Amino acid sequence: MRFINPKTDFAFKKIFGSNESKPILISFLNAMIYGGNSTITDLEIIDPYLPSKVSYLKDSYLDVQAKLAGGQTVIIEMQVLNVASFAKRVVYNTAKAYSTQLFRGQGYSKLKPVIALTITDFEMFDHDQEVISHFVFKEKERLFEYPDPGMEMIFIELPKFNKQLDELETLTDKWIYFMKNAPSLEVVPSTMEAVTEIQQAFAIANETNLNAEELKDLEDRERYILDQQGVLLKGIEEGLAQGIQQGIKQGMQQGMQQGMREKALEIARQLLNVLDNQTISQTTGLSVEDIQNLRSE
Repeated sequence: MRFINPKTDFAFKKIFGSNESKPILISFLNAMIYGGNSTITDLEIIDPYLPSKVSYLKDSYLDVQAKLAGGQTVIIEMQVLNVASFAKRVVYNTAKAYSTQLFRGQGYSKLKPVIALTITDFEMFDHDQEVISHFVFKEKERLFEYPDPGMEMIFIELPKFNKQLDELETLTDKWIYFMKNAPSLEVVPSTMEAVTEIQQAFAIANETNLNAEELKDLEDRERYILDQQGVLLKGIEEGLAQGIQQGIKQGMQQGMQQGMREKALEIARQLLNVLDNQTISQTTGLSVEDIQNLRSE
């Protein structure tokens, strides 16, 4: 068997946002948000396109969006490319999903929490090695939580997950492994067979279940991602090359300047017993303070 890559937006929507995906999404969200506990028991998968209720706000297109039984909204995005201002985009989409819940005349008590779950195929937080990062509103110094904060942001950084099949212990481990490694697998691993929802996800991800149009869409999307990754890599390489060249140029200039100063100091030492400080300064280009320091040595 060959499995489609769940990290592409097409595959992610098909696996987690299609009509038969409800139990899969419940299991996945319980693993990503609640550590594998069965906190979410029901949800409604809704249209992830967020047309703004306010004319000057940008429209947003997320990969999957769900309304939980308790009224909370979960917005889910799978991001492969580390594009400019991505962190700001996540905050914007979260705040927008929260703030646009109300219609004219409705009170703030109608607002329900919004959880933004973002899975990245790159490292967002270089200073930290944890795979999952969970952000909430807290007091800066004493770290107590803001009452009824309304918004949470959870990030799953796939490159930081390095567990092998025989090391998978929790539901969270198994779902992250699926997200990162499904395209490289040929069968459903025995260690993951016990989770019915993961088996269902593998069944949807099986290429034999896709029609010709879906396969073409998937191939086009993967080709686009590879092209964009190539553009980013080329930009990084060119930037590094320019930085190295600039560094060499600056180093040469600094070296020449240091060499010229050393030569001027040598000449000045030879003139100390012949000329006064002002004349030596004018002759060598050194400051009068430099000459004074030489005399005190």
